[in-house]
Amino acid sequence: MLFTRSFKSSPHSLPSPDGRHIAILSSSAINVRAVRSLELVNVIKLPQDLVGPIVAFQWSPSSHLLLAAGPEQVRVVSAADGTFHATIRYAMVPGTKPAHVGFGASDSEVCIISSFGIKFAVFDLASSKAVEIGSPKVFSPSSACRCFSFRSQTHHLALLTRIAGKDMISIHSWPTREVQRSWAPETVDAQGVTWSPDGRWLVVWESAAQGHRVIFYTADGHLFKTWSGPANPSLEDRDFALGAGVKALQFSPDSQRLAIGDSSRSVCIISMTSAVAETMRLRHPKTLAPSDTLHVWQEQIGISQTGPAMHAFLRTTQAVSPAPRLQDNSEPVAGCGAILFDPSSALVATRLDDSPGTVWIWDLQAAELRAVLLFHGNASSLTWHPNVSETLLIKCEGDQYNALVFVWDPLSEGPRSVDFGHHLPGVKPSRKHHVSWLGLDAATAPSLFFSDNHSFLLACVAEPDQAPPPWGDQDRLESGFADETGEESPLELVPAALGASGVVDEDEDEEFSELEDTFVHKR
Repeated sequence: MLFTRSFKSSPHSLPSPDGRHIAILSSSAINVRAVRSLELVNVIKLPQDLVGPIVAFQWSPSSHLLLAAGPEQVRVVSAADGTFHATIRYAMVPGTKPAHVGFGASDSEVCIISSFGIKFAVFDLASSKAVEIGSPKVFSPSSACRCFSFRSQTHHLALLTRIAGKDMISIHSWPTREVQRSWAPETVDAQGVTWSPDGRWLVVWESAAQGHRVIFYTADGHLFKTWSGPANPSLEDRDFALGAGVKALQFSPDSQRLAIGDSSRSVCIISMTSAVAETMRLRHPKTLAPSDTLHVWQEQIGISQTGPAMHAFLRTTQAVSPAPRLQDNSEPVAGCGAILFDPSSALVATRLDDSPGTVWIWDLQAAELRAVLLFHGNASSLTWHPNVSETLLIKCEGDQYNALVFVWDPLSEGPRSVDFGHHLPGVKPSRKHHVSWLGLDAATAPSLFFSDNHSFLLACVAEPDQAPPPWGDQDRLESGFADETGEESPLELVPAALGASGVVDEDEDEEFSELEDTFVHKR
């Protein structure tokens, strides 16, 4: 693996969706760095009235614009130059912050959901007009994005609201956001609404407390079918109707399948053809029997007296059972809480809530379990590479996993550990860190972005003889265009109020502490 030097970062740093740039938000500016050269390409000063904690920091879908939002103001700027900037001001109840702020279906739209779900506002940056819709169904800031969905290509908005104790769904045209159709679904407490990736279907699912119920509508909002639970359940799942209903729902990228997880140990796969019928069930066995087609990898942690602990994986040949959730004071949980399709739609990764340290990887073509990854800690995050098929990023919880992540693919000998802490000399690994894929195309070697709120660096998970890293000449990087702190000094690009690196100086870390404590960000 190849790593870059470390560069100064902040609690708010993100790679662009296309993987070509990295944006770092400080208290007074946004610094944009190119991945190819690792040099600063733009420093964007923020207005002085953008005060208070940052509640959202986001790239636009096209990777051309950046959004920074405070409690009462949103600033949208061009990432590459100063050709575009816009300011949105909105009134909020003192002491509160929006439940959601982000780009809409395009770069020209910004969506804001006020606190407590009072209203859903869509701001059109091109026309400087706004459309407000009352009573969006918002349970919490973390789940606010489930109440709306944008249709691909046509950009129609589907919005879930609740009025007088009744769920309502409305479809709004683009770009005017006028209501084209609205109706009351047959739900007691709908949890979310989503378009299929191809825009052919609109799906609404019921609360898990109300049993199994997923409703399928055509693109124009007409009822097509209602799914009421698994067909022909196994003997062990014969009482599924008495348990909780839908916990997780995920479309495959090619829109051919819909995976539904509930409180049982099975995942239902529904074929999204004209019939919309269940085609298979993926059942998680309680005992794993390794075979030539099923690889089971167990994590081994070696204690080192001179350095960090070593994490390796051994392929087991004996039957083994996944470790259960550690007992604590929380209520017992069960069922499938995470379902993720890879970009090719051929593999799906799942995680059960009652054994969160186990990652299951299924082959949908053969409807078989292909790999099981057993970790000592809970697998808190699973992310497939957005463009490279069958490449999975796993992040675990626990002190032994600080600045450490794992990458798995079918051709590797188990998950490979990527230790970013080893490449941050003199810095104690922090629990507060962010790791994500660089969204580069499939022709580029898979690479990772890591930030621990103070420093960031990149890692190419391919070997040097397999593919070159996405950044520039490695010899040039090592020869030292960066200074001793890992920052370059393009003085002509940096305002006098900022440090030589274009990021706030060390003595301004106190301002970062406030942002870090109050920042709300969902990737």
